[in-house]
Amino acid sequence: MNSPLYFPLVGAAGTAQPDARDYDKRWLVADEEGQWLSVDQCPALSTITVELKLGYLVLRAPGMLRMDIPLDVIEDDDSVRFTVNLGTESVDVVDEGELAAAWLSNVTGTTCGLMKVHPDAGPVQWAAG
Repeated sequence: MNSPLYFPLVGAAGTAQPDARDYDKRWLVADEEGQWLSVDQCPALSTITVELKLGYLVLRAPGMLRMDIPLDVIEDDDSVRFTVNLGTESVDVVDEGELAAAWLSNVTGTTCGLMKVHPDAGPVQWAAG
């Protein structure tokens, strides 16, 4: 029996780590206009591998140093809260910062940022892609 795959970063490779279930589809990539970038729009996302390790989301991509993002942070800084558009839905997110944005921009070749779905955002209706 195969273990299910979880996708903490939407569009990146999945992981079979059981503890990743609680973080499934928690992070996404958005462009400068606040639009979600799917793997169809940005195929380089599929080159990113994901692992949960010692309280961090660990992202790796070919030719890049790894990027570690803390898994559980209290989201109380409104200056980093934004809205991202996922098709017709708007989702409350938290920007993971300039370092993560620079890392992702290097991987994808486009200016973008790493966003975490805010814990109070409620269920997200992910479109295909």
